Amino acid sequence: MSENSSFLVFSGTSTRYLAEKICASLGCPLGNLVVTKFSDGEFAVSYEESIRGRDVFLVQSTFPNSDNLMELLLMIDAAKRASARNIIAVIPYFGWARQDRKDKPRVSIGAKLVADLLSVAGIDRLITMDLHADQIQGFFNVPVDHLYASGVILPYLQGLHLEDLVVASPDVGGSKRANTYAKYLGCPLVLCNKTRARANVVDSMQIIGEVKGKNVVIVDDMVDTAGTITKAADIMTAAGALSVRACASHCVMSGPASDRVQDSALQEIVFTDSIPYTHRCSKVKQLSVADMFAETIRRVVNNESISSQYLV
Repeated sequence: MSENSSFLVFSGTSTRYLAEKICASLGCPLGNLVVTKFSDGEFAVSYEESIRGRDVFLVQSTFPNSDNLMELLLMIDAAKRASARNIIAVIPYFGWARQDRKDKPRVSIGAKLVADLLSVAGIDRLITMDLHADQIQGFFNVPVDHLYASGVILPYLQGLHLEDLVVASPDVGGSKRANTYAKYLGCPLVLCNKTRARANVVDSMQIIGEVKGKNVVIVDDMVDTAGTITKAADIMTAAGALSVRACASHCVMSGPASDRVQDSALQEIVFTDSIPYTHRCSKVKQLSVADMFAETIRRVVNNESISSQYLV
């Protein structure tokens, strides 16, 4: 990138793989940032080039562990102290988003806390994708560009040319997202009604709608332990579905998730690369959102509208 370029892109440690693809799409090098780690687990960040008067885009998903969030906060603070003109956090996966309300007494609202931490650290704008709940945008007092993984997932689904297609939501909470996919693809919607014994443990599930003789695509925003989505796939297959696929924005896939997907009735499960996936599972496919984020960065720099990027 030339010396007089108005913006620079930097990456945290864990999201460098995506930041490099974003920079390749933008046609610019990734900025030089060094993370120094100490033996006790503490770390420090430093920019190895001048960012004075520049717009800096800091790419870092805040998936576990918490070091990723802390690293981003230090990057923001260092940029502010180095006189960056604008600090834009690019967070493809916004962690703690499931804690968006008080759903029982005496619990934290983690998403609001993370929003406050980012704001106090000094961000001027947030670019993120498929928040667990849309209202999290309101936790911020800075502009939020909320992108949708449907921009890469829907073209993939259309390319499969599936007949007798049905879109399913794994729970009632995801019905709005699934309904949007169903309308775009021009197919019926099926709902799964589930009850949980506790967090990450599904107690029971019922299918609302007809799946017999249908090719089913289950739509969700993230897959964590894969308990819900594999149970839904097995029940739908038992109910006579021709095939069951799943697609989700964020590939959390923790604990037994990979084994559950591999052993389930799912034919495949499609994610974006907002989170790196290091396990081996032949049914997992990742689509890159690098071009989408690169185009958003370009439009933000040029003060152009980003709404035309949205398919739905």
